[in-house]
Amino acid sequence: MPAPASPLPSTQQLRIDLGERSYPILIGEGLLAQMAQLPLPAAHAALVVTNTTVEPLYAQTLRTALAARYRHVGVLALPDGEEHKHWQTLQQIFDTLIEQGSDRKTVLYALGGGVVGDITGFAAACYMRGVPFVQVPTTLLAQVDSSVGGKTAINHPRGKNMIGAFYQPHLVVCDLDTLRTLPMRELSAGLAEVIKYGPIADMAFFDWIEEHLPSLLARDPAALAHAVRRSCEIKGEVVGQDEREGGLRAILNFGHTFGHAIEAGLGFGNWLHGEAVGCGMVMALHLSRELGFIDDALVERCTALIARAGLPTRGPDLGTHRYLELMRLDKKAEAGEIRFVVVREPGRAEIVAAPDATVARVIERCCR
Repeated sequence: MPAPASPLPSTQQLRIDLGERSYPILIGEGLLAQMAQLPLPAAHAALVVTNTTVEPLYAQTLRTALAARYRHVGVLALPDGEEHKHWQTLQQIFDTLIEQGSDRKTVLYALGGGVVGDITGFAAACYMRGVPFVQVPTTLLAQVDSSVGGKTAINHPRGKNMIGAFYQPHLVVCDLDTLRTLPMRELSAGLAEVIKYGPIADMAFFDWIEEHLPSLLARDPAALAHAVRRSCEIKGEVVGQDEREGGLRAILNFGHTFGHAIEAGLGFGNWLHGEAVGCGMVMALHLSRELGFIDDALVERCTALIARAGLPTRGPDLGTHRYLELMRLDKKAEAGEIRFVVVREPGRAEIVAAPDATVARVIERCCR
C-alpha cells in the first residue's frame, strides 16, 4: 500500500484505496492539537461526537484545534458503553444536528472508541443522506480495527451491529497519546484485534506480537505505532479488495461469530468487545482443529498469547442451544446456516459452514 508524504514530519501515513472513496490514516503522537494542519473536509461547521469518559480528557483540545478551520464547533458527549449503542443514542446526534441548524457542510468528528465511531459514522451516513465524518479513535481497538473500513452501525437487542451502513470516513487520525489514559482492561481488549491479524493473514506479525507483547502492555510508543500501522495495513489491503464484505473481508471477523454471541447472550457491555473476540478466537481455533485444518500446537500457541494479553480464553456458559441460536443471527449466516471464519493454515483464513454437532463440541469444551 503506498504511503504518501505526511502533512506532519513525525506522522506515519497509510492510504485506504477505494477509488473516489479513498482516504488516509495518520498515526502519530500529539495529533489532536495539530488537527488544523491535517487534510480535513472543507466545511463551515463541525460537531465533535464523543462520550462522557473521553469528553473531559480530549474534547477541548480537539475543539480548540478545529476552531481554526470552522466557524462553529460543537461537542456532544454521549453516554459511555456498548449498552448505549442503540436508536435512542443515535437520535441524540440527530437532535443536536437539527437544533444547531446543521446542513451538508457540517462535519462529524468521532472522538472515542468503537462505539462512538460506529454510531457517529452511521449518523453521518444518514443525516441529510450523508455528511462527511472523520474518525479520531482514542482506544487501541478502534485504532487497529473499527475506525478503518467504513462499517457503521448500532446494535439491536437480539444482535450486535445489525442495523447500519457502509460509509467511509474522510480521514482517520490515530493519536497514540490517547492510549496513555486507556484503562488496562481496554488496552487488553484492543490487543485482541491486533492478535487476530496473525493467524488470518501474517504469522510474521504474530511472531512480532509474541516478542513485543510486554512493550505493548507497557504502552511503548514505538511498539504501539508498529502494531497500529501493521494492523491498519492488513485491514486496508483486505478492505481495498472487498469494501462491502461480499467475501474476502469477512475473514476480518475471525473470532467474532462466537464473540458476538457472547456479547449478546450476556447483555451488551458486560464483556468488552475485545474480550469477547479474544475468547471467540480461542473457540474458532478449536473449531479449525475439529475440522482438521490446524494442529494442537497452533491452538495452544495462540491461546497462550491471548491469555498473556490479559484476555479471557474460556467462554461463559450460555448453553449450547443459546449459542447456536444467537450465532444464526450473525451477518455471515446464510439461510439459517452458521458460517465461521476458521484458520485454514497458519496465516490464512477462510469462511466455512460447520455442522451443529461439531460446533456444539467446541462450545462444550471451551465454555465454563
